[in-house]
This record gives sequence, C-alpha cells and structure tokens, in this order.
Amino acid sequence: MNTKSFQYILLAFLIGTGIFIASCGKDDDTESTDPIVLSYGPSPVLRGGELRFIGRNLDKVTMITLPNNIEIKNFASKSADLITLVVPQETVEGEVTVVSSIGTQEMKTRLTISEPIKITTISPLTARPGAKVTITGDYLNLIKSVIFPNKKAQNVFVSQSREKLELLIPEDAQTGKIVLSNGMPDPILIESDSTLNVIAAKATKLSPIPVKAGATLTIEGTDLDLVKAVIFGGNNKVNAFISQTATKIEVLVPANAQDGNVNLEMASLVTTSSSEVLEMVVPTITALSPNPAKNGETLSIKGINLDLVTTVVFAADKTATIDAQSATEITVNIPLDAINGAVSLRTRANKSVSSSELNLVRPTITGINPSSTQSNKPVVISGTHLDLVVQVKLGGDKSVNVSNTNESELTITVPSGTLSGNIILVTTNGSEISSANELTILASNVPEVTGYPTKAKPGELITLTGTKMNLVTDVIFPGNVKATTFGVKMLERIDVVVPFNVQKGYGRIKFMTIDNEVSETELINFVGVDNVKDPELVFFDFNGTGVKDAWWGAVKIVNDNNNVDGTSYGLVEGNFNGWTDLFWRNGSNNFPGATIGSNVNDYVVKFDINLVNPIDGGNLKFRLNGDEGDFWWTWGPAGPGASVATTAGWETITVPISAFKDNNGWGANSPTSMAVISKEFGMAFADGAANVKLYIDNVRFERK
Repeated sequence: MNTKSFQYILLAFLIGTGIFIASCGKDDDTESTDPIVLSYGPSPVLRGGELRFIGRNLDKVTMITLPNNIEIKNFASKSADLITLVVPQETVEGEVTVVSSIGTQEMKTRLTISEPIKITTISPLTARPGAKVTITGDYLNLIKSVIFPNKKAQNVFVSQSREKLELLIPEDAQTGKIVLSNGMPDPILIESDSTLNVIAAKATKLSPIPVKAGATLTIEGTDLDLVKAVIFGGNNKVNAFISQTATKIEVLVPANAQDGNVNLEMASLVTTSSSEVLEMVVPTITALSPNPAKNGETLSIKGINLDLVTTVVFAADKTATIDAQSATEITVNIPLDAINGAVSLRTRANKSVSSSELNLVRPTITGINPSSTQSNKPVVISGTHLDLVVQVKLGGDKSVNVSNTNESELTITVPSGTLSGNIILVTTNGSEISSANELTILASNVPEVTGYPTKAKPGELITLTGTKMNLVTDVIFPGNVKATTFGVKMLERIDVVVPFNVQKGYGRIKFMTIDNEVSETELINFVGVDNVKDPELVFFDFNGTGVKDAWWGAVKIVNDNNNVDGTSYGLVEGNFNGWTDLFWRNGSNNFPGATIGSNVNDYVVKFDINLVNPIDGGNLKFRLNGDEGDFWWTWGPAGPGASVATTAGWETITVPISAFKDNNGWGANSPTSMAVISKEFGMAFADGAANVKLYIDNVRFERK
C-alpha cells in the first residue's frame, strides 16, 4: 500500500471515529505542490499527548503554532503525508497555525484540551476538623472547591499544584466521600473512591448517675473539644458549658432534662450518643402531715429532692397550688374537690412519685333543729366540718346550694315542695353524708304552683296556675322586681305581666303571702330578645340546615335548655389569644343580601346573644365582605372608645349597616349594597385575649 492510500484510509477512519477534525483550509488541489493540512487531531487532546496533522506536502512545514503562541519546530515525526508532535503542558484551547516556506495555513477549527481530573490518594483518611488533608492526583490545579458530604465547601487551600492539593478540614464537615469541583457554571465534579472519616467526639463516661436537675454533669471521652452542644433526654439542648477540654466537659443539667442517652452535637450537626444512659434523680416522699387532712387546708409533704417538684396532684387528677417549697418540704393547699388517695409529685424531667394514701375528713351531722318544720322556714344543721358543704339535698328531690364558713353550724331555708326525708350534705369533692334522722315537713299555708311557662319575655302576659293562689300578696320576679300589672287573679290562677326590668336569664318567680311565707316556681328562662320578623332574612340560624349554618370556625351547634327560641343555637367557648375564627360562611351561597340591595339605610343587622363571660379583652369582630370592600363592626374593649362587651342573659343586639366600616372596622366607608356581599363573612375574636363563652342565634337582617 502506498503512502497516499494509507493517508486517506487513516483520514477516513479518524473522521469516522470523530477523533480528528477537518482543517477547512485551502481547496483540495491534487496537482498542487503546496503543503496543505486536510485534518488534525485528536481534539480534545491531552497535554503531553500526541497531536497528528494529515495532508499533502507536509514535509515542507517548518513550524506549527499552538495556543497560546507556542511554536513547535521539532516534530516527533514528519513526512509528506503526516506530522506528529507532543502537546506541551502549557498549551491551552485556541487557534492552530501551520507555517511553511510557502506561507501559513490557519486551522479553521479550534483545538480543545482534555483535562482528566483524577484523585489518586487522600491522606490521612481519618482526621479531626481543622486538620490538614493532602489529595494527590492529576490536574488538581484546576480545582476551585472541595465539597464535603453535608454540602460544606472548602474554597481556600493550603497549597495547590497539578499533582497535589492541601486543605484544612472545615469545622462543620461530615464524614463521607469528598467531591472536587472546577467551579465552572457547568462544573466537572470528581468524587473520591475513599471515604474521609471526620473524627467526632465520643462520650465514654457520665457522672454522677443518677444526676439531679440543676447539678453539674461531667462527661468524659475523646475529642470533646469539638462539641458545640450537649443534648439531654427530652431534646433539651445546652450550648454553654462550665468547662470544656478534649477529654472532659462539665455542664449544668437542665431543669426539664429527662432520662436517656446524652447526645453530643458537633458544628457539622453530627451527633454521637453516650454509651451510658443518664438517669434523673427522683424526689422521695417520707411523710404527709396531717393525715387525715381537710380539703382547702394546708398539707405538708416532707422528703428528699423536693425542690425538683413542679406539680402536686391529688387523687382524681386534682392539681394543687404550691405555697412553699424547699429540698426537704413542700406545703400545698389541698384542692376543695380532691378525694382520698395517693398524692403524686411530678417534675420537669417527666418523673413522678406517689405517696401512700391521704385520707380526707368528711362532715358529720350531730343535730337538726327543728326536726319538724314548714316550707320556707329556716333549719339549723349542727355537726363537724360543715364548711366543706356546698349543697344540701332534701326530700321531694329538692336541694339548696350553700356557701358556708362555719365548721359546726349550717342554716338553710326549706324550699317549697320539700317532702319529709333525710338531709344529705354534698361536699366540695362530691362526697355525700346522710343524716341519721329525717326532717319532717309540716303542712304549710302557702301557694303551690303547678303550672308556669318555661320561657317568658319582658312585657309578656303569662299565666301561673296552682293551689291557694288567692293567698298571694306579691309576685316577685328575678332581680327582686315586683309585678305591678295583673290580669285574672283567682284561687287556682294568676295572670301577670313580666316586668320590663326583670333580670334576664334563668330565675324563679316568688309568691309572698300575707304571713310573709314564700313559695316559688321552678326555673324559668326570662329572655330579652326580639322576635324574628322575617325568617327569610336569617343568614345564621345554627339549626343544622347547612345553608344557614357556619361553614367553619370554633362555633358548636347545641340544643339544650339554654336556647332562646326552642331551636339550636351556636356555642363558642375557650381561652382565645389573638385571631380566632368563630363562625363563617360564603356570601355566594343563598345569602339574602339581594333582598336588601342598595336599601342599606332601611335595614339593620340583628343577632341574639348571651355573653356568659363578658369580653373584657379583645373584640368580637363581625365581617361583611364583598366586591365593593371588606367591612367590619367591632364589639369589645380593644377598639377606640369601646367598653367591655357584656349582656344580662339573652339579648338582641341591633347594628345599623352603616356601622360596618372598612379598614378593619375603624375606617370611613360603609357598604352601599348587600347584594355584593359575595365572599366569606361572619364573626371572629381578635385584638387581645379573653376567656370566651357565648351563645348566639338568629343572625339576621331586619327592616327598621
């Protein structure tokens, strides 16, 4: 095979494999005697590797210039068809020029350089943070960053050359394989085969065990100077130490540390766990005094390490108030509702210890005077510990609530309708003590009411039926308000108008006779609400209908004897701090705003509400939100010039639509149309903190 044939076969092979690139030089002239390069390569090429030029009349070439201006005159080989040369180490990517006695030929395709970065060794493979590590390999001079497993990059090196890179392990580096990066926008990343083990602290001994919260714990081990935080059981982290060396740490034990291993955290956030389990000191109870004890009085608890106690709990899970505390004694006030049983001491370390059983004294009944009496007459009960009594139960399922501070004597008034039977004392903790003898109830010349409404409204004429109704001289409503307007008055019936200033809520009507004897009805709900004129304009009714119920919030739907109109109502109850959603719906769902339209001056918003707990902090915020704006009405002490929101039982609150303002309730603009209330609206609590308990019902529009 002649030289020219070989040349073309080689050229075809190299072009086919993509190793060589065409020179894009002069046109191919088979008759020309000028030197011409048809192709050269490989590209990219390794520094120190062989670069070949294929063409014709190449024996006339005197010099080849590589980037950047590296002149090559001594070739590895040269013939008419082929020139080979060794690529110098200083060669970079760029243009190539071939020079001959005839002239120069510039290669149209740039030469690119192959830089195969590699890692040969890492030494040492185990080292502390801050120690120097040496990496050997090739083309390490191109490295801009060494990346550790937790993506911690070290960009500053101790020394750097092509074959060697020295760096300090960052303080927060973690164990794992390292990655070398050339720092380019599309970087070359080379991962090591070997794992670099970054030394972490180890705890080999804890003392003392058990340890007391607040005491000093000594941790012994290795590389403890690397520790940034000590984590106790219950995830209680301590960052400040009494002392710290490579072999010992002294640290104060947190008050709420719990049993468990102690974890050491490094700057890298790597943690190691102690081989020993740390146990926390538990308080010890040695005595309870007095025993038996009395509800509401002081109990002394003696023992060891009682200064660790945070909570004292009596039987039935009743928590006591600690009056005084030391390491050897705690005094507490026994809860009024505590019952017999062990006393439990609890610590912040989630430890608890229980005493032997504590017995609580019970009242006794030694006498009832008189033993025979009439309704509405006083009875004196003698005995012991009667200051614990909160209720007296009598025959006929009658009862009297009492508040008594006398230990030896208790006076009650016998309610109307009481029957003969034993007296039962109910104490603060629910215990019941029955008398040995019965209280005899004698016949009484007082009215006996058998018929009455369960609900009445101020100004309403109601009918009361019973026996001996003709004996009544005064009818007295809750709030000690005497009735002044009557209808029929006869032996078995009285018609009476409920006074307008009657005390709202649940109460009893009393009947006074000429002999100053008194009888009374059972509880009647005196409501102070307006009747709903147009049920179609009610947009919250809390009756479980869905359309007019709250969609979300803290409100609950309830139906019991606290209702205002015999149907369900909304109950909101809880300790609220900051914004709390109460009840909401969307105006696009059957909202009756289109009925009002732009006639907002002809209508008001009304709602029936019973604030069981006055709103003495924060606001109730009523929202009407629509396309033309977000309008609010606020009720409570948090607004400018506002006062405590309160009601005397159920009341109807009337709010002009013009009272709804923008800028969260304190702006200048009011809504001009209810037809555009198309977004979420309702009521929330905000602007403070309060113990909220309220009943609400029948949120509605009404024509003035």
